[in-house]
Amino acid sequence: MTTKRSTLGAGAIVALGVLFVALNVLSSNLLRGARLDLTENRLYTLAPGTERLVGSLKEPINLYFFFSSEAATAYPALRTYGTRVREFLQELASRSGGKLRLTVIDPQPFSEEEDRAAELGMRAVPLGGDGNPFYFGLAATNSTDGRAAIDFFDPAKEAFLEYDVAKLVHQLSTPRKPVVAWLSSLPMSGGFDPMSGQASEPWLVLGQAEQLFDVRPLEPTTREIGADVDVLVLVHPKALSPATLYAIDQYALRGGRVLMFVDPLAEADPSGAEPGNPLAALGADRASDPGPLLAAWGVDFDRGQAIGDLERGLVVSMRPGEPPTRHIGILGLDAGSLARGDVVTASLTSLNLASAGFLAPRKGASSKFEPLATTSTQAAPLPVSRFQMLMDPATLRDGFAPTGQRYALAARVTGNVRSAFPDGPPAGVETGAAPRLAASSKPLNLVVVADTDMLSDFLWVRQQNLFGQRVAQAWANNGDLVWNALDNLAGSNDLISIRGRASFTRPFDRVEALRRSAEDRFRAKEQELEQQLQDTEQKLAALESGRAESADVLLSPAQEQELQRFQGEKLRIRKELRDVRLQLDQDIRALGNELKFANIVVVPLAFAGMALLAAGWRRRRQAAIAMLQRDKERMAPGTGAAAGGGDA
Repeated sequence: MTTKRSTLGAGAIVALGVLFVALNVLSSNLLRGARLDLTENRLYTLAPGTERLVGSLKEPINLYFFFSSEAATAYPALRTYGTRVREFLQELASRSGGKLRLTVIDPQPFSEEEDRAAELGMRAVPLGGDGNPFYFGLAATNSTDGRAAIDFFDPAKEAFLEYDVAKLVHQLSTPRKPVVAWLSSLPMSGGFDPMSGQASEPWLVLGQAEQLFDVRPLEPTTREIGADVDVLVLVHPKALSPATLYAIDQYALRGGRVLMFVDPLAEADPSGAEPGNPLAALGADRASDPGPLLAAWGVDFDRGQAIGDLERGLVVSMRPGEPPTRHIGILGLDAGSLARGDVVTASLTSLNLASAGFLAPRKGASSKFEPLATTSTQAAPLPVSRFQMLMDPATLRDGFAPTGQRYALAARVTGNVRSAFPDGPPAGVETGAAPRLAASSKPLNLVVVADTDMLSDFLWVRQQNLFGQRVAQAWANNGDLVWNALDNLAGSNDLISIRGRASFTRPFDRVEALRRSAEDRFRAKEQELEQQLQDTEQKLAALESGRAESADVLLSPAQEQELQRFQGEKLRIRKELRDVRLQLDQDIRALGNELKFANIVVVPLAFAGMALLAAGWRRRRQAAIAMLQRDKERMAPGTGAAAGGGDA
C-alpha cells in the first residue's frame, strides 16, 4: 500500500511538471503580445493615435536603438530610463504587424557598432572620467534610403517620448516635405520700409520655416486653398476678401490645420505709414480682423483691448539715453506661463510679446479650448488707444487694476465646428466642383496666438554682422514656438492627438512629505546645536592655540579643567546633533519597515488566504455537485430507490 501511494505521488508530481511546461508553451503561443498595464498613468499603453499610426504603415521601417548599457552602469537613472525606452520600442514594434523592425545595439568603443552609430547620426556623450562615449538614441531607415534619428533621448523630455518616436516613424512613412501655405498682411518677406525709407531684411522666422517646409505664399485675394496644403499660416489677417475668408472656412471644415497670429495692435503693420512722417500712422487701424472665422471656431478675440501684466512686464528703454523702465505691455513669459503638457510649448523657457491681445473660449462652442500661454494673475485688459504713440510706459500703470485671473495669450483649439458662413457662400463666390461644407467633415486643429509682434526679430533674436554674413543669435523661444507648432500641425491627425505622458520616474511624495515634516520639527534644534558646536569649537581652538604658543608655560588647573570641559561639551553636542539628525529620518525608516512587513508578510498571507478560500469554495462546490449527482442517480427511473417507491 505504501509503495503504491509513493508511485501515485511521484506520478502526480511528474504530471504536474508536464502540465506546467505545457501551459507555459501554450500561453507563450496563444497569449503572445498580450499585456496588462497596471501602472497608474498607463505608461505602457500606447495612445490611440500611435496605434493607428503604426497600424497604417505600408512599408517596413528599421529601428536601431543604440544604448551603451555598460557605460550606464554607474548611473541608475540613465539605466532605468534606457530600460523604459527599450520596452516602449518593443511594445511599438509588437503592435506594428511586423512593419517596425527593432534592433537593439550596445556600441562598444572602437567597434563597428560605434561606427554605425556615428554614421546614423547618434550623438556621443562622455560619461565619467574614462571619457568613453555614451550612446542613447534611435535611428530609423525606410525602404527608399530615407533616414531620421533622435540623436539622444533627453531624460528631461521623458513625457514626450511617445510623441518623438511616433513623429520619427511618421516622417519616414511620409518622406515629402510638408506643404505650408503662408498668408501674411505684414512685410515678413522684406522689401521697402516706408517708416525708415530703407530696404528691410526678411523676417528670420519665415526664412527658417522655408528651410524646414515647402512654404507657398498666398495673396490676401486668394480664392482657393489646395487640398495638398498641410498647414495654413495666417499672420495678421486683415482686409481679407470674402472669397478668401470663405476659402479658409472651407479648408478648416475639411479638417485643415491652421496656425493663426492675431493682434490688437500690430507694430509692424504699415497701414497709414508715410516716409519721414511718423505721425501719419497715428490714427491708423492696426488691429487684426479675422472676420467671422475665430467666432465660428469657438474663440473670442477682442481687437480693441491689449493685455497689461505687472508681473510679466519687462524693463525696457524706449529711447537711447533714457533710463530703463517697466513696460507692462511688453511681456516676458517664463516656463511657468507655458503649458507643460503640450508638445508645442513643453520645451520652451521664454517668450516675448508686445501689446498682445487675449483669447477666451466662446460660450456654447463645440470646440475644445486649451491655453498654451497665459499671463500671471497680476494682469488686466487695457484699451488699445493707451498703447498708440506711447511715450512713457509708466503711464500704463496709472489706474491699472489687476483682475486676479490669468488670460490666455495662445491656445490650441480642436474639434468639430460649424461654418462661418451659415447662409452659404458670400455673394459672387463660386464654390466650383467641391461641395460646400456646413460643418466639419474632420475635426479642426487650430493653434492661435494673440500677438504678431512676437514674430519680429527684435523681440527674440540679435542680428550680428560677422565677416559680411548675417548671423542671428536667439535670446528667446519665439521662433521655436512657430516651428514647433508647424511641426506638430504638419503631422497626421493621429500624431497631433498624441500628448505628453506622465514621467516614468515618480517621486516618493509621501517620503518627501515626511522629510519636510521632520525638518520642520527638528530644524530649529539642529541649528541651535550647530551654533553651540561652532562656539565650543572656537573656544577650544583658542585654548589649544594658547597652549601651542606658550609650550614652555604650563596651563593652570582652572585652564586645564576648562579645556577638558570644552572637549566634553563638544562630544556631547556632537552626539546630540547625531541623535537629532537620526530623528529626521525616523518616520521614513518606520514607513520603510511598514512597507517591508507588508511586502514580506501581509501580501503573501493575503494571497495565501485568498488561495485557501478559493480552495475551500472549490471543495464545497465539488461536494455539492457530487451530492446533486448522487441525488439524481438515486431518483433516476430504474434505480432501486425509484422502483421501491413505485411498489409502495
